[in-house]
Order: sequence, then C-alpha cells, then structure tokens
Amino acid sequence: MTSETPSLTIGELEANYSLYCKAMRLLIIEGRSLKKIQRTVCWQRLEILHKCLPNRYKSPDYLCALLKREVEQLKEQQEAAATAATAAAATAV
Repeated sequence: MTSETPSLTIGELEANYSLYCKAMRLLIIEGRSLKKIQRTVCWQRLEILHKCLPNRYKSPDYLCALLKREVEQLKEQQEAAATAATAAAATAV
C-alpha cells in the first residue's frame, strides 16, 4: 500500500501565492534563519512557481531579501515613532 500525496497544479499554486509570501514574511518577522526558511513548504511552493513561470514570479531568494528589507524598514519606522513619542512626552512635562 503506497501513500501518494496529491500534486498541486500551477493554478492552485498561483491562487495561493499571496499566502506563501505572507508565510515567508511571518517567518522573517519571527527571526528564522534563511536555512530554516528554505526548508519550509512556502519556500518550496514559491520555488516551483519561479521555476515554472520565471517571468511572472521572482525567486524565493529575491522575495526573502525584499521581505527582510521591508520588515527592517518597518521596525526602524516603529522605533523612530516610539522615540518621537517619548521625546514629545518628555517635553510636555
């Protein structure tokens, strides 16, 4: 008795593209290493999409770099806002 996993179609992969990107973003926010992210299902699915439709979908490496930059910029903005709020509160007193 063999257990076969159902294969996904390109259409199904395309339909879930935003979910795979969101999952990768969450992994980056959690601080997972690149090696750990590369072992995830979302990485594998993004890799398949890139291999099948390279003009339409970027490589997971590229997406990971973009998302890391985005997350770092968001953290910097939050820190700057917190610093500004602290300075404003200090001058108001």
